[in-house]
Amino acid sequence: MGEEIIKKSQVVVIGAGPAGLCAAIEARKAGATVLVLDENDRPGGQLFKQIHKFFGSGKHWAGLRGFRIGENLLKEAGQLGVKILLNAEVYGIFDDMTVGYIRNGVEKAIKGERIIIATGGIENALPFPGGTLPGVMGAGGVQTMVNIHRVLPGKKILMVGSGNVGVIVSYQLMQAGAEVVGIVEAAGRVRAYEVHLNKIKRAGVPIYTSHVVKEAIGKDEVEGAIIARVDDNLNIIEGSEKHLDVDCLCIAVGLNPQIELPYIAGCKFSYIPERGGYIPVFDENMETSVKGIYVAGDVAGIEEASIAMEEGRLAGIACAGSLGLYDKETEEKLKKEVKKILRAMRTKHDSRIIHSLTGIPSNDRFEKGPVAVIECKEEIPCNPCESACVFGAIKVGEPITNPPVLFEEKCTGCGRCIPKCPGMAIFLIHKNYTDKTSLIKFPYEYLPVPEKGGLVSCVNRNGEIISRGRIIDIKASKKDDGTKIIAMEIPKEYFNDVRGIQIRGDGI
Repeated sequence: MGEEIIKKSQVVVIGAGPAGLCAAIEARKAGATVLVLDENDRPGGQLFKQIHKFFGSGKHWAGLRGFRIGENLLKEAGQLGVKILLNAEVYGIFDDMTVGYIRNGVEKAIKGERIIIATGGIENALPFPGGTLPGVMGAGGVQTMVNIHRVLPGKKILMVGSGNVGVIVSYQLMQAGAEVVGIVEAAGRVRAYEVHLNKIKRAGVPIYTSHVVKEAIGKDEVEGAIIARVDDNLNIIEGSEKHLDVDCLCIAVGLNPQIELPYIAGCKFSYIPERGGYIPVFDENMETSVKGIYVAGDVAGIEEASIAMEEGRLAGIACAGSLGLYDKETEEKLKKEVKKILRAMRTKHDSRIIHSLTGIPSNDRFEKGPVAVIECKEEIPCNPCESACVFGAIKVGEPITNPPVLFEEKCTGCGRCIPKCPGMAIFLIHKNYTDKTSLIKFPYEYLPVPEKGGLVSCVNRNGEIISRGRIIDIKASKKDDGTKIIAMEIPKEYFNDVRGIQIRGDGI
């Protein structure tokens, strides 16, 4: 096959995830010969497990679901002539820049003039009694079962860990029809973005902060779990135990950079806890202490997927420049553009000087007609809402981590922004729909879909049923990739409290 005749390549990329694919694309754009090695049987890495819409900007396909982004990257790589070799497990990088790998049980090697390591991260383990029972799984394995193989790992699931991964996977499990009986978090607060958390809260999922799993119960498989409250030193408070009826525990307690290959290659390391632990030391071009070897993505520190893609782009451009495929001026211009994006994505404000404007309309504006309500106030690198509004009523600006601002006088109440928000944090409120009722429009991605004209139970931001409502309309557009907009008539006194419908029980 192709790998039999490929003995060398100007750029060898290890890992066909978002960082690796972006690196390969940029290097190939410059004219480099590029070979991507990946141990899996399909390229795309974690992207094909992601069915939620991504944050970011238009350049990162923000608002697209992860697997769609993967499809786009693979298409672009294929059109450029990037060679991707699958089922190739890399076991070493040697002093002469030779990469050793095993495929079909046979050892092979390829020599690269430049090597980009984009091996991603690996899930952290969590020891507890019963933790080896069938039914205790990592979040990555759960996503593989649900989103790729379409198999539920269980019907009643306890999520352990409240970071973005844990909360997002909880949402995906509910989309697939499972019941998430709770999210357990040892810390005193949830660690995920608030917009992700709010989706879970609206669905009525209990959040157990300052709790740990004391034990998974079962003989041959998980039949239940015991959780317990902990003090500030993470010591279990005796008598606080609670039994939960579950058949699966999903573990989502963070990632570590997968650093074996940089270590084998002789790269220097630095310990940075907020980036996942030990990471290779690299310069502003993603080049490690070993000349000619670059890193990108989670192997260089755990961050957002959009950041991983930009790091891959930077590494690919830098490789091409070092090979003489770009003149210095062009290389510096391209790198400067990527570095600007990376800085913007990582920029955090001093909380004392964040602007006072918000995405929430004034009371007077509610009285004048339908208006958008943007319940997003964190510094998330994301701006599809701004792009969606043709009237200029939503502003994110620069840096891209600015919370969105609503210019209420410009908002026409069209609702185009609702399905474009990856965090599903935008609603449309028409307070005075009739003398006694209000109308709310909100995004919806669960099954089954309520029937037009049907009565449903309405929930507040915490998933508590507070009223009944009537479904007026349901709209979905191919451009919104499955996200439906539900229009629901509710009692006027709840116009600013209702944020969804119950997804279990008599909700539909």
